[in-house]
Amino acid sequence: MKINEIRDLSQQELSDKLNDLKEELFNLRFQNATNQLDNPMRIVAVKKEIARVKTIIKEKELGLNAGANA
Repeated sequence: MKINEIRDLSQQELSDKLNDLKEELFNLRFQNATNQLDNPMRIVAVKKEIARVKTIIKEKELGLNAGANA
């Protein structure tokens, strides 16, 4: 997802997205541990997406519009 798409989500949708991403990361780590992971770079991508979602959640909590005009 693009950052603008994430910013358009509501607080509840952001929480749901965060939970989905954390579950996906857990599953990817489990696959990696059992040597069944096809694309190890997906772990990095999911971690970055989690960070993006957490950043947007924090911005909304603080009432910031950082980067909204970018």
